[in-house]
Amino acid sequence: MREPPHRNSQTVATAVTSPRSRRMDWLMVLVLMFMYVGIYLIHPFKRFVGRDVIAHLKYPLMSVTVPFWTVPWYAVVVPIAIFLLVYMRRGDPYHLHNAILGILISVLVTGVLTETTKNAVGWPRPDFFWRCFPDGNEVYDRMGNVVCHGKKSYVLDGYKSFPSGHASWSFAGLGFLSLYLSGKLKVFDHGGHVAKLLVVLFPLLVAYVVGIFMVNDYMHHPQDVFFGSLMGLLVATLVYFQFFPSLFHHHQDVFIPTTEQSRTNDQTSDIPVNVVDRSIDIEAPAPLESRER
Repeated sequence: MREPPHRNSQTVATAVTSPRSRRMDWLMVLVLMFMYVGIYLIHPFKRFVGRDVIAHLKYPLMSVTVPFWTVPWYAVVVPIAIFLLVYMRRGDPYHLHNAILGILISVLVTGVLTETTKNAVGWPRPDFFWRCFPDGNEVYDRMGNVVCHGKKSYVLDGYKSFPSGHASWSFAGLGFLSLYLSGKLKVFDHGGHVAKLLVVLFPLLVAYVVGIFMVNDYMHHPQDVFFGSLMGLLVATLVYFQFFPSLFHHHQDVFIPTTEQSRTNDQTSDIPVNVVDRSIDIEAPAPLESRER
């Protein structure tokens, strides 16, 4: 008796990734948003800053080259616009849904981890001196800790140096976009297409340059940017592989199919196929002497 035909792995992938199966994930997006806002409003730990420490925190108070309000635009909105362009070309709503959900979870998880670490560590920024003493007059208590008389919001933000939020958000969003493009362009198929690799590396280059700006603006120490970048890229990688297959799996059917492909798979899966033993059709040619006889 012939065994019932198995559904193509593409059809199974489409069923598993339908929006209905992601309701809990969207609920987690809302939870993460509220968590981020709540943690952001918490005052950071005020680390002890004495005379010997603040001597290394007298870098000038400068304007930021990349304001934080621009980060969601280039790290979230721009990637989603690229997802929409891919959707317009391929027409797969499930793929679009998973890409948008994935990048939102990536940046929100990174944001929660970043703000939690900032508040818990309370490391002062390189320009902390001028935030604390805008007039240059240093004041310390009997324990030798600073007594700041600068604007309260500036002082509190001055304790949020580690890790860099710009770097973590940038690598969480643009890192996810880079992984997404790697899968769509099949960069790791051993085809040697350098142009594809450069396209994939461009989002990471943008995130890298943002991190350099934060050091040059004396908003962060180099280790703040390094740790934030590592955190964002790690979270982006983990979240990406929750929604998409491995980048190093070179079979064609590992990618989520288009709607038209899914319908074709459903129609062809029910067509009976006669199983033929190929081994009896292939015979080695008889020796020349036996044919002469």
